[in-house]
Amino acid sequence: MDLAALNIFRAVVRENGVTRAAAKLNRVQSNVTTRIKQLEEQLGTELFIRDGRRLVLTPAGETLLPYAERLLALADEARHAVRENRPRGRLRLGTMESVAASRLPSLLARYHQRWPDVALELETGTTGRLIERVRDFEVDAALVATPLDPDALRDVFDFVPVFREELVMLTPRGHLPIRDARDVALSTLVAFERGCAYRSYIEKWYLACDLRPARVLELGSYHAMVACVAAGVGVSIAPRSVLGLQQNVDDIAVHPLGELDAIDTLLVWRRGHFSAALNVLREQLLADSNLAASSTQPGRIAQPVV
Repeated sequence: MDLAALNIFRAVVRENGVTRAAAKLNRVQSNVTTRIKQLEEQLGTELFIRDGRRLVLTPAGETLLPYAERLLALADEARHAVRENRPRGRLRLGTMESVAASRLPSLLARYHQRWPDVALELETGTTGRLIERVRDFEVDAALVATPLDPDALRDVFDFVPVFREELVMLTPRGHLPIRDARDVALSTLVAFERGCAYRSYIEKWYLACDLRPARVLELGSYHAMVACVAAGVGVSIAPRSVLGLQQNVDDIAVHPLGELDAIDTLLVWRRGHFSAALNVLREQLLADSNLAASSTQPGRIAQPVV
């Protein structure tokens, strides 16, 4: 059982078939099929069964997959360790939209200028979605909010806090001050889809008063959320750091929420899946951090009290 065979096995799983896996790996289909059969012979069990035109993992294949991921990640780490320690290659970074808009533009410009041999790819998503992307090796690292569930980052992740955000409630201009959820006059919450950590925090904030928003309007950008709040559609929640980038802010009121003034943004990556390119990004994020130096040690999560 060699790494090349495990890489082919993983590609067949990810691409959901031999044809697409062969194209992804720049191999002929017959070679991919042969290597899978050889791997099955070495292991003494079938790894796939055919269901119509689909290949489905057998229980043995399901068992092998996480081992293959770990072995291939470890091999990547070993290659990085013995090569010249200069950042190069591809770095796939996931990030929340708020971080991409308010924290990353100047940082990424400096990163590209200093490390031109790194092809940095950026994608946005909710915290829940990005954690899954890192878990599945679809991105190398991600900038996410501290999850409400502390178990979400156990076992397979390493992480370091890099920013601290204050969450505020946005209401139409003229709304009375807000101390808790009973003071919210509008029944609609304008928020990102489920998986957004900030949405989880504000829903828990409502539950502390035995309340729930009557309706949640799911939108995909802070620009749209602020516009809806300004128009009187409902209330929303956002990091204070993004408000300077928004339009219509003269038509909204911003309400501090003392319980939610310290939500850490974390840089997370798969344990054993680290690189020189990711290391210099981490160093740059920590250099730009608004956290005290004592708060930026790997593996620490500062959980807010809600």
